[in-house]
Amino acid sequence: MEKTKSIIKVSIKNIISNKLRSSLTMLGLIIGIISVILLVGIGSGATTNVTSEVKSLGTGTLTVTINSNADATLEYSQMDEILEINNVESVAPYKNVSGTVSRGTTTSKRASILATTPQYMSIMNLTISDGRLLSNIDLNNYSKICLIGSDLAESLFEGTKTKDIVGQSLKIEGDNYTIVGILTSAGSSMGNNIDTTLIIPFTTAKYLKGDTSISNLYVKVADEKYIDRTTTLIENYISSTLSISTDYFTVSSQDSMLDTMSNISNTLSLLLGGIAGISLIVGGIGVMNVMLVSVTERTKEIGIRKALGAKRMDILVQFLVESLMLCVLGGTIGVGLGLGIGKILQTFGFNFSATSGIVIISFASSALIGVVFGIFPAYKASKLNPIDALRTD
Repeated sequence: MEKTKSIIKVSIKNIISNKLRSSLTMLGLIIGIISVILLVGIGSGATTNVTSEVKSLGTGTLTVTINSNADATLEYSQMDEILEINNVESVAPYKNVSGTVSRGTTTSKRASILATTPQYMSIMNLTISDGRLLSNIDLNNYSKICLIGSDLAESLFEGTKTKDIVGQSLKIEGDNYTIVGILTSAGSSMGNNIDTTLIIPFTTAKYLKGDTSISNLYVKVADEKYIDRTTTLIENYISSTLSISTDYFTVSSQDSMLDTMSNISNTLSLLLGGIAGISLIVGGIGVMNVMLVSVTERTKEIGIRKALGAKRMDILVQFLVESLMLCVLGGTIGVGLGLGIGKILQTFGFNFSATSGIVIISFASSALIGVVFGIFPAYKASKLNPIDALRTD
C-alpha cells in the first residue's frame, strides 16, 4: 500500500513538473475523445429524431411509395378501391408541389405546399389551433383554400392574432387562396416541417402545375395484427392495377422502417466511431513518444533507483502509472468538453444525443490507450542496466 502511494506521488510530481509537455501530450487524446463523443452523438441524435418521426405515425400505418422510374401512378379515383381492401381503415394520398406564397405587398417566398386529403390530418396526428380542417366538399369543388403552418402564418401576418388570420387571403402562384385553418405547431414530421407548410386539397393541385396522379400515400389499417396480410393485399393490388413489379414500388410498415433505421444507425455509428478512433490512436502514439522522451531524460534517475534496490517491475509500474494518469486525465477533460460542445450544438438546432454508453466507452478507451501505448516506454525503462544508466550525463 505504501509502495502504491509512493508511485502515485512520484507520477503526479513528474506530470506537474512538466506542465507544458503533459498538456500537449493530453491534447491529442482530448481532441480524440471530443471527436468520438460529437460524431457518434450527432449520428445518434439524427437517428433518434427520425425514429421518433416514424413512431409518431403509429405501428398501424403503411407507407406506399411508387418509384419515379416506374412510369406509372395511381389516380385519385382509385383511392376508393384501396379502401375496399380488407383491413384498410383510411387512405391519405399526398404530394409536394412547389409555389411562391405572398400576401399583399409582402415579398413572395418559396413555401412547402402539401396537397392531400382530410384523412392525412388524422393519420399524421395533426390538429388546428383555429379555424377548420379540410373537408370532402373542398376536394369535390377543387376549392382554393388552405391550412397554414404557425411559423408561416406569423411570417406573413406579423403581429396578427391567429384567430384573425382565419378567413384572410394569400396568394399562391398569383391566385387567391382563403385560409380556413391554422395548424398547431408540430415541428418536422417525416421530412415536412409542418410549421412552415401550406396544406391544400389534393384536387386543387391541378392549379399549381400539378395533377391528381399519386405516387405517395399513407394507409391506416384497422387491425395491426393483420398488417402483414394487408401489406401483401396492397402490393397485389398495385402490381395488378399498374402492371408493375414490386421492384418499382414499396409498401412498408413502421416496424420495417424502424428496422432499416436501426441498421443504418449501427452502420453510421461504427463508421463515425472508426473515424474518430483514428484521432485516439494518433493521440496514443503521441503519449508513447512523450513517455519515451521521459525515459531518456530520466535514465540517470532510473539507474539510481535500481542501484538502491528498485526492481524491474517497480520501474515498469512507475512509468505505466504515469502514462495511465495522463490518459485518464485527458479522457476526463475530453468527455467534459465533448458533452459541453454537444449541448452548445443543441442550441443551434443540431440533434445531439450522447448516451452513457458512449461516454463510458470514450473514457475507457483513453485508459486503455494509456496502458497499451505506455507499455513499450515502461518496458524500455525497466530493462535499463543500472551501471549504464548511472554513466549517462
